[in-house]
Amino acid sequence: MENIPQDKIEFFQHHILEWYKSNGRNFLWRKKGLTNYQYVIAEVLLQRTKAETVAKFYPDFIRNFPNWLSIASGSAYQLEEFLKPVGLYRQRSKRLMNLAKEMVKRNGRLPKERGELESIPFMGQYIANAVELVIFNEQKPLIDVNMSRVLERFFGERRKSDIRYDSYLQELAHEIVRSMHSKSINWAILDFAAKVCKTKPLCPICPIKNKCLYFVEHGG
Repeated sequence: MENIPQDKIEFFQHHILEWYKSNGRNFLWRKKGLTNYQYVIAEVLLQRTKAETVAKFYPDFIRNFPNWLSIASGSAYQLEEFLKPVGLYRQRSKRLMNLAKEMVKRNGRLPKERGELESIPFMGQYIANAVELVIFNEQKPLIDVNMSRVLERFFGERRKSDIRYDSYLQELAHEIVRSMHSKSINWAILDFAAKVCKTKPLCPICPIKNKCLYFVEHGG
């Protein structure tokens, strides 16, 4: 990684995993044995919604909509009503219905080719990365505003406003999760963003602050 020493990357990986062992959050969608449908639905619901909110809602959603067909063959109104607790329900309902109809056509099969995967409704960069990480076991980053905040504070700011098109941040995120513990590193960073490296960071309790550019410059 250009301009970022490998030892700093390894320091970050090691300490974020150590922190995660004692402080990680326990969500149903992180468990083994779920269906591909259940994993994808979790990522859909997590879009622009707090994980704790989704955690309360997710089991009921899966009980009421157990597969793609149950969404595709249902009514948009019913889906909207059910999605109200997680917000953006009209937009989310429409996109989820389109996704479900496409997945029914595909008999529930997710393509491994990235271009084809992203062509499916609702499969933007983040969800496509999540599918490759969780379902296909590839080393992909769950890069959103939360992961971005942690990485930028520790390693340095991105160049472009849109995360998806910032080559520095994308390369950095991929490098950080390039590990046999890729899933855990992803989840560790997201949990760290929620508990420590918040919008207003809790620097005094941060275990990696001494090597963090933000802390060095701002002192928390």
